[in-house]
Amino acid sequence: MAEARRALPAAAILVAHVMALSALARMRRADWVAFAVFATLISLAVGAGLHRYFAHRAFRTSRAFQLILGLLGGAFFGDPVGFAGKHRLHHRYSDTPRDPHSPDEGAWHCWLGHLVDDRCSERAVLAAAHDLVRYPELMWLHRFFYVPGIAAVFLVAVFGGYRLVAAGYALAWCVMAFHGPALVNYFCHRVGRRRYEIPDRSTNNVLLGVLLLGEGWHNNHHRFPRAARAGFRWYEIDLIFYGLKLLSWLGLVWDLREPPAARRLA
Repeated sequence: MAEARRALPAAAILVAHVMALSALARMRRADWVAFAVFATLISLAVGAGLHRYFAHRAFRTSRAFQLILGLLGGAFFGDPVGFAGKHRLHHRYSDTPRDPHSPDEGAWHCWLGHLVDDRCSERAVLAAAHDLVRYPELMWLHRFFYVPGIAAVFLVAVFGGYRLVAAGYALAWCVMAFHGPALVNYFCHRVGRRRYEIPDRSTNNVLLGVLLLGEGWHNNHHRFPRAARAGFRWYEIDLIFYGLKLLSWLGLVWDLREPPAARRLA
């Protein structure tokens, strides 16, 4: 299993990029629409589900919708337990040698190296995600992390053929699930502005804040990691949080955590 967790991500990344590049060579209007739809789904899966819910428990939901969020993340090769455990270790040891994806290890490590070898033991990951381990359905997704993603690619291929897989799924995955988080891991600990002087080197990056639907307001997030919102000022656009507000109005999620108003605007 350990070898599979190293080999499968590298293989999936390679295949996804080959398919995405083949699609970019001849993009049509319908392909851009497909890309936009899948990019939105991936943003919800990674930003709202894996990151703000599973890693930080920034809001509450039912066990059924928790499983839906887990499956949505799994559809794009995300593992709720593994992601949460490693991301919590990142916050615990941010910008130290024990950070799973420290920019001090170089850009290559932030982009690919930590996915192939994050230097985190299974015991450490499960201990960091101890609150999720008690759910057998989430542990199943952890053990068989590749199954939902393969199933999703198969279904997309059945309904839309190679073109939909390449221009929709693969291209959006490369942008929003691979390069997007990598950009945050690297540049949002090196380039940008710091509203809060905290022990790590996290920054707010305007460009990434907009392009990644709110995930680039990284200094805000590291100051208040359990907050459901990352954009604190009116101009700090956070579309992921707006999506969570919509889900709360629909009754699917509730108790969205907010940072103390006086401190978040300091």
